[in-house]
Amino acid sequence: MVKSFPKSSKVVVIGGGVAGCSVAYHLAKFGWKDTILLERDQLTSGTTWHAAGLIGQLGATATITKLREYSLNLYKELERKTELSTGLKQNGAITIATSKERLQELLRQATSAQLFDINVKVLDKQQIKNLYPVINDKDILGGVYMPEDGQADPVGVTNVLAKAARMEGVQIFEKTPVVKILIKNNRITGVETSEGKIECEYVVLATGMWSRQIGQDIGVSVPLYPNEHFYIITESIKNLPKNLPVLRDYNDCLYLKEDAGKMLVGIFEPGAKNAFKEKGIVPNDFSFGEFPDDFDHFEPYLEKSFNRLPLLENTGIRKFFSGPESFTPDTQYLLGETAEVSNLFTCCGFNSIGIASSGGAGRVTAEWMINGYMNEDLYSLDIKRFQKFHSSKKFIMNRVTETLGNLYGMHWPYKQHKTSRDQKLLPYHEELKKAGACFGQSGEYERPMWYAINGAKPEYDYSFNYQNWYPSVEHECKNTIKNVGLFELSPFAKYEIKGEKAYEELQKLCTANIKNEIGKCTYTHMLNEGAGIEGDLTTVCIDKNHFRIISSAAVRTHDKAHILKHLSKHTEFKDVTDDLICLGIFGPKSRELLSKITNENLSNENFKFATSKNVRFGSIDIWAQRLSYVGELGYELYIPKENAKEIYNMIVDTGKQFDLSHCGAHTMDTMRMESGFLHWGHDISPEENQYQAGLSFTISYKKNIDFIGKEKLLKIKNQKLDKRFVMIVLKENIPGMPLLLNEEPIYLENKIIGKTTSGNYSFNYNKNLSFGYINSEFSNEQLCHKDIYIEIEKKKYLSQLLLKPLKKSRFKDI
Repeated sequence: MVKSFPKSSKVVVIGGGVAGCSVAYHLAKFGWKDTILLERDQLTSGTTWHAAGLIGQLGATATITKLREYSLNLYKELERKTELSTGLKQNGAITIATSKERLQELLRQATSAQLFDINVKVLDKQQIKNLYPVINDKDILGGVYMPEDGQADPVGVTNVLAKAARMEGVQIFEKTPVVKILIKNNRITGVETSEGKIECEYVVLATGMWSRQIGQDIGVSVPLYPNEHFYIITESIKNLPKNLPVLRDYNDCLYLKEDAGKMLVGIFEPGAKNAFKEKGIVPNDFSFGEFPDDFDHFEPYLEKSFNRLPLLENTGIRKFFSGPESFTPDTQYLLGETAEVSNLFTCCGFNSIGIASSGGAGRVTAEWMINGYMNEDLYSLDIKRFQKFHSSKKFIMNRVTETLGNLYGMHWPYKQHKTSRDQKLLPYHEELKKAGACFGQSGEYERPMWYAINGAKPEYDYSFNYQNWYPSVEHECKNTIKNVGLFELSPFAKYEIKGEKAYEELQKLCTANIKNEIGKCTYTHMLNEGAGIEGDLTTVCIDKNHFRIISSAAVRTHDKAHILKHLSKHTEFKDVTDDLICLGIFGPKSRELLSKITNENLSNENFKFATSKNVRFGSIDIWAQRLSYVGELGYELYIPKENAKEIYNMIVDTGKQFDLSHCGAHTMDTMRMESGFLHWGHDISPEENQYQAGLSFTISYKKNIDFIGKEKLLKIKNQKLDKRFVMIVLKENIPGMPLLLNEEPIYLENKIIGKTTSGNYSFNYNKNLSFGYINSEFSNEQLCHKDIYIEIEKKKYLSQLLLKPLKKSRFKDI
């Protein structure tokens, strides 16, 4: 019986690979039975069919580890439910380390995995040899073993998900390409297919390497592009041990798996090759497609595989494979609602780990759509972490030649990309360079991270221990509290809203009672309907019915999308990020310095904390705000771009009298932690509410407008907290210890009670400082007298809870 083609549905999922089938299954399972999946050709015909099929739970971040763990459990469950085979073989996986730094990285990942009760074993060389007897272990220092990991058949996994989706009511149509996505007033209305039109409320782009092109056609930025991905399959190998674990040798860019008496050898190499480079377009009819052999490119890594598994050297090659896999600018997925079109969601950009990830990615995509928000910290995977320029061909084709290799490269803390740099330079970029700036990419901008001193090179020397920029940051931190520091803040996201309803709508967006008086600033949060923190920002009343909103650089697209989603057509919105340069002048001598440049009375009586005004520097009007993210007296100066270089030079020249130092982003991050200030994306996210984060002072229940999330927040208000924010210092406090970063388990004696979210070494207080969340029956005061530990690289460090920030801030009243 031929099923009739539908005219409407709630959701259309485009793409019949493993990701699309997972989204469709979860949508139907969670209640949206009216879901259709459309595949232009056959299921798996894009990228899924040629995936290596590795199922690994351990990811570079805790978020990815969590999604991979779910995927493994899902595939086992659905095998039983559908009575089909995924080809899942849990023969374990070993990742080896041939350098001290790689072993540190693996130990950190294994430490974080404990937060999810994942079975990870740390192995020495002999234990690796016992599990993998054919390995050459001469240079191996150790590794980690995941007994429940293994491999699966990508086509089998997809068919299991597809059958499970059908069992839940999903309709799947193959040989049905989508010709056009239909949009009205920036909202999904339907799709036009080869078989006719389907009206729908939601569309999911699970279209893999085609996603960037599809998005471009409708004005949506989807930053990914395919590279050529290589592997070989050997002839049968006599006496090859059966059920060998999957082997990953990151330092040699290799993965190896045994498959029915043969070996598959694949690579994730630096300097990858773009696919379809000549035209920069993936052909619509590229189904079950392969590229010609490029043995010259693969050969160096084949030689490395011979060294790791000597039995390969005399084994023939049965199949040389090269096919396309899409990669993103940072090797993280692209999930969530797009900024440009409401109800258009993405589930793509899996960077060659789609089989291991798609079960969990499909789940969170479905939950995101059904709830309208997420109460998990998924910002590292949210498509809105990127800006428009990230999907331009010039940027993305260059960047992904680096990110493919980064998949197996060292995941260094503070690592900076080398490709697609210098997208946007500050007007005084050359001056910052001469001052010794080491730049990092912040959004589109090149922003100073630290400034080299004493003849050092302004270049990172990456490490999990002592950082080569520590002397610079020590100087910058200490000089800021003694004299004055100049901080570059221009990448901060800046938006302006105007109109008779602007104040009313801002009150609805924000939890605090926004000050509606010209020059007054308000620190506040935006929530989703589940009371998760969606934004951390400052609002400023610029004029009557005119407000400026300021948030961090990394969330420019995300926060803009959230604001516009809840803003009416009656209120004018403008992104002014690139129109205004912002300099931070912080430190006890900041007032004295600026008073030399302006005739404005900057005394505390005349210019109080959390106020702002127009201040004249020479003949130039500048909007100055008396705020400080570093816990010192200070001012943020918002300067018209065309005047920025002149003002910068004016400040630097005058600053010589006051021992002004240039200060980078590392110093700001260190000093904000000393002051107890939280950072969105690390310490707060949609996974936390303001009570958990200790930020209830930003909530106003008295204002006469119900803000978004208020209903849920009122229910939470009187409930016992399931976790709470804490500040912790290590008892051992030397700069050369393993870095405190994030996602490290926090222990009360021998029990995990939480995890860290931020870490830094405080040079002003000589403390290894960490922020995090715990769940304990004991109060913070009681925990101050108990043995608290933070685990780093599988070693527990005795720590102490802080009841108040290291820094006693007096900057408000001086």
